[in-house]
Order: sequence, then C-alpha cells, then structure tokens
Amino acid sequence: MDLLKVLVVDDEDRMRKLVKDFLAIKGYQVIEAENGEQAVEAFFAQKDISLIILDVMMPKMDGWEVCRTIRQYSQVPIIMLTARGEERDELQGFKMGVDEYISKPFSPKILVARVEAILRRSRNISGDLLEAGGIRIDKSAHEVTIDGKLIDLSYKEFELLTFFMENQGMALSREKILNNVWNYDYFGDARTIDTHVKKLRSKMGDKGECIKTIWGMGYKFEVT
Repeated sequence: MDLLKVLVVDDEDRMRKLVKDFLAIKGYQVIEAENGEQAVEAFFAQKDISLIILDVMMPKMDGWEVCRTIRQYSQVPIIMLTARGEERDELQGFKMGVDEYISKPFSPKILVARVEAILRRSRNISGDLLEAGGIRIDKSAHEVTIDGKLIDLSYKEFELLTFFMENQGMALSREKILNNVWNYDYFGDARTIDTHVKKLRSKMGDKGECIKTIWGMGYKFEVT
C-alpha cells in the first residue's frame, strides 16, 4: 500500500527535518516546502497529499495565504504551526478551515499523535447514511446534502454535524463534543467549538437553526 503523504511547510530547515524524522518513523512519506509558494506548487503537483503541516510566518507567502489558496480547491486536513500563542490567531485559523492549531515550541510526539488522529478519523468511513429534516449525511462518500444540494464542509465540520445528528434531541456539553469530535486530550479553549458551530450554521443556511444553543452548557441538534 502506498504511504500517506504529508506536506510539511516551514522556512526553518531544522524544524522540517525534526518533523520529517518523527513522521517517517511512523511510516509517512513527507514532502517538504520552505516557503508558501513552494507549498502551493507542491500541493497541486502531488495531487494526493493527505495532510498539511503549515507554519504561519514564512517568506514569499505566509501560512494564512497558503491556507486561503488551498481551501478554494480542497478540504485536505491542515495543522497550523505558529510561534504566537494569541487567541485571535487561533480563531482566525479555525475560521479559515484549519483543523488543528499548535503553538511552538511543541512536542514532536504530540504533533505526530495529532496527525495520526486526524488521518484516522478522516479515513475511518463506515458507510452509514444519516437523514433528518432534509439534511443527509453519506459517510461513505464523506458528503452532506441539504434538500438535495451538496454543501462543502471541512473534516471537522463534517464530524461535528455527524455527531450532532447521531445524538438528535440530546443536550451535548462542550466537553462531550470535544471528547467525541476531537477525540484526544485537547489543549485549547472550548470556545473552539463555538467557532466551528458558527461556521457550520452559516454553511447550512436555514437548516443551521437545527443546531440550538443551550446557554452555559453546549448545543442540541433538533429538527423542528
């Protein structure tokens, strides 16, 4: 079986080598890029990149611009790396469709664990169909349609909507959502969920009203 390809984008040679070595041990094929322009070229040239690890601060084209460009064409999972731990950077990343956000310095083992978790979830497709109120989830195709119209969701948004629909009518705390959708010890703020829900509702149009806020607790999916 062909090795899964991970695109590692960072202008520091030392950082790329460190990440590459840890990923190679786990059996991943690593494609490297030292700036944003190289990253975009490599992504479209390879065509089968499974995940991108993307630094924010880079010459020629920064991580935000790379993410913005790739998101126009693909929902490939993206992990953003940054030396700044500011909340507004994290929220900006999630709004742009970033799947994970890790601040430097970080443990390479933790990074690899997150890579494996994301790829495991994105490839663990069961073939089930979920339908409610004109919303249809096809897990085998990893597609969501609303009233027959396909909507474009990131992996996290897809998983979040799936979790909501699998637990219709149940009050779901932010902690429970984190534990089930993120599926590991998450070190960020639970408000990450609010950012994802806001974007998911927007993409769902009128059907976004099915995701109801339970103030002080979390959310509930309910078809009215």
